[in-house]
Order: sequence, then C-alpha cells, then structure tokens
Amino acid sequence: MKRTYPSDLTLQQWEYIKDLIPVAKPGGRPRSLDMHAVVNGILYVVVGGVQWRMLPKEYPAWKSVYHYFRQWSHAGIWKRIHDTIRALLRRQAGRHKHPTAGSIDSQTVTAGSHANVRGYDAGKKILGRKRHVAVDTLGWLLVVVVTSAAMQDRDGARLVLYRLGGVGKKLVRLWVDGAYYGTLLHWAHTVFRIVVTPVKKLTGQQGFTVLPHRWVVERTFGWFTLHRRLVKDYEVKPRHSESLIYLAMTRVMLRRLAP
Repeated sequence: MKRTYPSDLTLQQWEYIKDLIPVAKPGGRPRSLDMHAVVNGILYVVVGGVQWRMLPKEYPAWKSVYHYFRQWSHAGIWKRIHDTIRALLRRQAGRHKHPTAGSIDSQTVTAGSHANVRGYDAGKKILGRKRHVAVDTLGWLLVVVVTSAAMQDRDGARLVLYRLGGVGKKLVRLWVDGAYYGTLLHWAHTVFRIVVTPVKKLTGQQGFTVLPHRWVVERTFGWFTLHRRLVKDYEVKPRHSESLIYLAMTRVMLRRLAP
C-alpha cells in the first residue's frame, strides 16, 4: 500500500505486524479489505485526533475501519500486537522480554460528558479519567488501566498489578512517587512478591525535576500526547481508551524498529 499520510505504517513497519492480524472468519464472503489500509485508517484517527466519520477517502469506509478497531479491542488484539512488538524491542536492546523492574504512575486527562465512566480528580482539579500505567526501565508500556479520575493512585496501582499477568512474572521492583505511600507497599510484596519503592522529591524541589528511575514514565506520558486523540479522553468506553493507548505505543515502537 502506498504511504499517503505521516501516520501510515511503511511497508517495512507493516511487515512486523501483518502476521499478527487475525485472519478472516470462515464462512460468508471472503475478506475484501486491505488490512494494511484498515490499520492505517485507525492510526490516522489516533495521531490526527479526528472523528471516525472524518476519515479521508483514501482509507476504507469509516464504518469498516471502526468495526475492526472495536472488534479487536474487545478481543484484546491490540494489546497482543503491542506486547509482541515490545518483546522485539527489548530483545534488540539486549534485555529479556519480561522485565524485572519498572515504574507505576498515573495521568489524569479531561473526558467529555459522553464518557460512561468519569470522575473528579481533586488534586489535579480535572473532571475526566485517569490512566494508570506500568512501564519497564526503558519506558515501554507494560499495561494501562483507564478509570474514573476520582480513583486514588494506590487503588489504580492494585488494578495495574492484577492486569500485568504473564508480562509481570519476573518483576521484583517497581518505583513510584509519594502518592503511592501506605498499605500498597506491604500488599504488593505480600501478594506479588514485588518491592514497591517510593522515590522522594529532592529537598527544596520546586516544579518539575528529573528524578532517578521515575523520569522514564514521564517520558512515556509524553509519547502519549504526541497523538492528538490521547490529549483528552474522547472515548465512551474505557476499554477503547486503553486500546488507543496500546495502538499509539505500538506506532512509537515500530518507528524505533523501522525508522
């Protein structure tokens, strides 16, 4: 497929994921859509921040593109693709595909009234949703859980640890900020045998300062906001918000594998 927009995957990038795309279901009409074009259409929405109905004519019909996005979100396909590409990148960096250390943090963003789950973050003074993430020491995403912004960071971290599954089977240490102090530290060690270590602010610190072990997750949030659809949460369902984040990070990683 000819590359039309900057958000499109090159042929070399497409080679990394084409075999991870589910085959057509047996029976009925054979699949006629070019799946490279479908994925490019989804990425156009993620990067450009447009509505699905505003997809350019160069892509398949928006209803078809959205159908695959929604169907594969519910089937967990986007996360599976993301995790496969992350494993490739870690091997390329000389690391085991399962990390032993990482960081947990959260990001609060505004969500519209159409969101079926949202709340008020009293600390950030934002009405919307919160993205709870775990990343490895390279900053690559391990898991994301989208909740109401009213959820406490400590409670969101528990959801993250439960969602890690196999990717977290070698984790022994996670760094967090001061918002995670409390029973979480003992609970994480008791249930998952993971040492959660708070990284304190520097004495006299004012404003943003790069902190050891913690700066990588801040950079990950920066990668999120390179994609206009992620600047706010425009999705009705948190599951779709999570899928868009996995898609955005998959694009970032593919650009590392095949610039």
